[in-house]
Amino acid sequence: MGAPAHEDGRKLFAGPCDFFWGSSKIDNLPPQGLPEVAFVGRSNAGKSSLINALTGRKTLARVSHTPGRTQQINFFNLGGRLVLTDLPGYGYAKASKTLSMEWQHLIFSYLSGRASLVRVALLVDSRRGIMDTDLAVMELLDRAAVSYGLVLTKTDELDQHEIETALSTAITEAKRHTAALAEIHATSSHKGAGLEGLRTSIAGLARP
Repeated sequence: MGAPAHEDGRKLFAGPCDFFWGSSKIDNLPPQGLPEVAFVGRSNAGKSSLINALTGRKTLARVSHTPGRTQQINFFNLGGRLVLTDLPGYGYAKASKTLSMEWQHLIFSYLSGRASLVRVALLVDSRRGIMDTDLAVMELLDRAAVSYGLVLTKTDELDQHEIETALSTAITEAKRHTAALAEIHATSSHKGAGLEGLRTSIAGLARP
């Protein structure tokens, strides 16, 4: 992508971004309108930190040191051109079984049945790699024909060789899935690595 695309991504994410809806039930989602890009991943994969880093804000999305704290889908209007959605983390063993099942239903129902959802950013902790729960979500998105891109997080905690290995493994796995994009972003919310490319990719989905 060229300079104009990068600049569009920079401007979009530097503009206004406001929380406008939170839903803990699938029958209480906001009306569909703008294209939506969902951020999903295992609990503590760094979803809220990444959204804050992309938008240049510290507290837009709630960051918790307790995995599984986000219990609803949070919707953010990005410049009147796009909606970012922060989904509850999955796979947190200490959540009660009933609550965990409710979360899973909420996440999966949204991902497989939301017509305005144009892309999913599937976050994977680069230190741990793709896990069984991640594969389950990838298979769900394949079946629902919702395009998604893998986003490796927390790369600042790896050395360059480890980052390259994590990327290679993710690329190999993505090739096995019909709805997965070939492009994979290796990011660090702390250091800012990979954020420009991810902003550009997401901005290409926004309403003109």
